[in-house]
Amino acid sequence: MASFGWKRKIGEKVSKATWQQFEAEAADDAGAGEDADDNWVHAAKRRKELLLEDCARKSKQLKEEGANLAENSRYREAIRKWDEALQLTPEDSTLYEMKSQVLMSLHEMFPAVHAAEMAIQRNPRSWDAWQTLGRAQLGVGEIELAIRSFQVSLHTFPMNPEVWKEDLSWARKLHKYKEKAAKAKAVQALAKEAAQESIPDYDFESDEIVEVCAAIAQKEKEAKSVVIVSASGAVETVTEKENSAATPDETIFIRAR
Repeated sequence: MASFGWKRKIGEKVSKATWQQFEAEAADDAGAGEDADDNWVHAAKRRKELLLEDCARKSKQLKEEGANLAENSRYREAIRKWDEALQLTPEDSTLYEMKSQVLMSLHEMFPAVHAAEMAIQRNPRSWDAWQTLGRAQLGVGEIELAIRSFQVSLHTFPMNPEVWKEDLSWARKLHKYKEKAAKAKAVQALAKEAAQESIPDYDFESDEIVEVCAAIAQKEKEAKSVVIVSASGAVETVTEKENSAATPDETIFIRAR
C-alpha cells in the first residue's frame, strides 16, 4: 500500500539570491508603473488646461468681433458671434448681458428679458446685468419688476448715477402714470355700470294703469280751462264745461289760447 508523504513547497527549490532578484525587479516595475500613471494624469490635466485657455482666447476674440458689429448696428451678426462664444464659454455672463442689449435694439423684448436673466444667473452681483434686465422688463410693461431690478443694481453699485437719475426715476414716473390710469379706468367702469343699470319694467297695459289713464282723460274731457284776455289787458282763466253756457262775447274778450 502506497503511503503519502509531505509535499515540498515549490518555492523552496528557488535559491535565496534568485528570490531577492525577483523582488527587486518587481519593485522597479511597480515604481515605473506608478510614474507612468502620474505622467498620464498630469498630461490629461495639462491638455484640459490648454483646451480651456484656447476656448477662452477664441471666446474673447468672438466677443470683441460681436461688439464691433453691434457698434455698427449689425445686430444679427453680433448675436451670431456671441452665440458662438457662448458655446466655448457658457458661463460668461457678459455675453448674455450684451446679447440682451442688442435684442432690445431689435425690439425683441421677451428674448432680451431671458438673456438678461441668464446673465444674472451666472453672476448675481453684476450691476449692469440688473440694469439691462430692468430696461428689458420696462419694454414688456413689467414696471414693478423693473423698479426692483434697478434698485438691486443700485444696491450693488451705488456710485452709478445713470441708474438713479435715469432708469429708476423714469420707472417710478411710469408707475405713477399707471396708477392714475388704473384709477381713471375704474371710475369709468363704475360709471358705465351705473348707466347700464336696468330700468324697472312697468306693465303699461295693466288694468290699474288703464283705469288711471281713462279717469284722467274723462276729467280733461269734462273740464277745460281757457285763458281770456280782455281789451283792457286783464287776464282771466275760465273753466269750460260741456253743458256750460257759451263763452263771453268775442267782441269783448280776445281769446289768447
